[in-house]
Amino acid sequence: MATNHLLVLAGILIATCFVAFASDPSPLQDFCVADTKGPVLVNGFACKDPKLVTADDFSFSGLHMPGNTSNPVGSRVTPVNVAQIPGLNTLGISMVRIDFAPWGINPPHTHPRATEVLTVIEGTLEVGFVTSNPENNLITKVLQKGDVIVFPVNLVHFQRNNGNGNTVAIAALSSQNPGVITVANAVFGSNPAIANDLLAKSFQTDTKTIDWIQSKF
Repeated sequence: MATNHLLVLAGILIATCFVAFASDPSPLQDFCVADTKGPVLVNGFACKDPKLVTADDFSFSGLHMPGNTSNPVGSRVTPVNVAQIPGLNTLGISMVRIDFAPWGINPPHTHPRATEVLTVIEGTLEVGFVTSNPENNLITKVLQKGDVIVFPVNLVHFQRNNGNGNTVAIAALSSQNPGVITVANAVFGSNPAIANDLLAKSFQTDTKTIDWIQSKF
């Protein structure tokens, strides 16, 4: 009986460990500034020698500058993650600025490693996310200046400026490197391309339509 209890306890401890490592690892020192040029390959980045760290490793300039929205989707994301601030390494947080031209969109996408909290700084923004199979419920809302929305980790979500003026949003993400998978780019712009007959069957259309869509990516 005691052995069984020990096995159960061991199972709980193992499960707990797996849960603990489901997000960015917690730091074990004051900071671990990313050594982006180091030869060591780890999950994240190896630490820069603390004696060589400067204030520039913890700061970024330029988030006040509007992003160029002259592109097919009418939006621009300016990231501030570990690539821009090496001091974010192991801290499990990052942010972005998103600029929208009138009726510009941030297409449906996911962040494989992060939950996102977004707030509107200027303008209005239609936002939404879709729950997982089989329900695929669309949860959507129009945000005004100062409003906040949460996009749970890994769920497909989007934003659209539904006004005639520019819109600006700031978002925080729960990873130093949240990643992004834009649905249309991944499905129709993969390299090499996904077979057009497979996509035609998936989207219940014909290969000519799929070829036309793939040509856009």
